Amino acid sequence: MDWRDALGGLLAEGNLPPGDDTPADTADAPVKSVQREPLHVLMERKGRGGKTATIVEGFLCDDNELQRVARTLKQKLGTGGSARGGEILIQGDVVAKVRDLLRSMGYKVKG
Repeated sequence: MDWRDALGGLLAEGNLPPGDDTPADTADAPVKSVQREPLHVLMERKGRGGKTATIVEGFLCDDNELQRVARTLKQKLGTGGSARGGEILIQGDVVAKVRDLLRSMGYKVKG
């Protein structure tokens, strides 16, 4: 049994930590960021056979966090994409939507 199972058991029984009145639903909780540097969101077509892609660069987190953020963006936008090397690629020109979603997740976003 790992710590997640133990915590889930406590929350299921109604034993909340002191000062916590409502259980948090961790499955739908936005990804929290401690990154202070802003992310850059841009649209790119170069080298992609004329197809548009939205690029988010400037992540300083580990690959697991990057994958979680990319998964959330792809699910909310209903698009494909990938994440590696500190950047996320989202298929299509969805710059404005990506900016809004990242801000709602707690990230600072620059043009």
